[in-house]
Amino acid sequence: MNLPTYVLITPARNEEAFIEQTVKSVIAQTVLPVRWVIVSDGSTDGTDEIVRKYAEEYPWIELVRMPDRTERNFAGKVHAFNAGYEKVKDLKYKIIGSLDADISFDDPEYFDFLLKKFVQNPKLGVAGTPFREGTVQYDYRFSRKEHVSGACQLFRRECFESIGGYVPLRAGAIDLTAVVTARMKGWKTETFTDKICVHHRRMGTAKTHILVATFKSGYGDYPMGVHPVWQLFRGVYQMSRKPIILGGLMLMAGYLWAMLKRVQTPVSMEFVHFRRKEQMQWLKGYFRKALHLGI
Repeated sequence: MNLPTYVLITPARNEEAFIEQTVKSVIAQTVLPVRWVIVSDGSTDGTDEIVRKYAEEYPWIELVRMPDRTERNFAGKVHAFNAGYEKVKDLKYKIIGSLDADISFDDPEYFDFLLKKFVQNPKLGVAGTPFREGTVQYDYRFSRKEHVSGACQLFRRECFESIGGYVPLRAGAIDLTAVVTARMKGWKTETFTDKICVHHRRMGTAKTHILVATFKSGYGDYPMGVHPVWQLFRGVYQMSRKPIILGGLMLMAGYLWAMLKRVQTPVSMEFVHFRRKEQMQWLKGYFRKALHLGI
């Protein structure tokens, strides 16, 4: 099977603790990228030195240095990615990937596996795998396999260009916006659970109490078009996980507070309508399956 060529872009800010693991695991892949641009986004630690060391040995690795930013928000990651995109946009490739600087792969055939999925399905626009943090693997019961984690997202080039790339949203949800927009444009998006990547930095609550983080998560769901009924069932499900009851309540409370405040959505109404319609279709599917099984 002739595999499509691919490029990778990695925004990195003060990642000296993890980026060498990322570099080593990409170098070990059986199918290497045409170019891998690592964008140091104003790093003040040893990130640049680590990347530079490998770039000198492997000519397909390129380090791009961006000046320090005074503003701290999620849009900065997109600006860094776009700086890398400028370096690859004129190259010949079929697949473009966004890879976080704290991700590694235990399997040297990780990219080989995902590239084959694009060959097998011409409608596949975005692909990825679940990630593992320590011994914990991401739960897809209420996230669906249609969502592809931003830890490592591979896009068919035509898909990436049709959605206009990543949108620099200050509040985050950049990867989610890209994946939903791809489906809105008619592309298929899928997380393939046969393989995993390893996320070395714990997400979410390192400096924030878990209940506060859960409230913020629910608050952020409203402007991103989550349907109220979907959120209700998501909250009920969350009640069964730690912290029992409270987690689900905080998730729903955050959503309700954003709704009462009429928080403005950063995405189009077309996006909101599409996402809500999709979520209701998914819920109907859950109910049909439950009735069929006699639950």
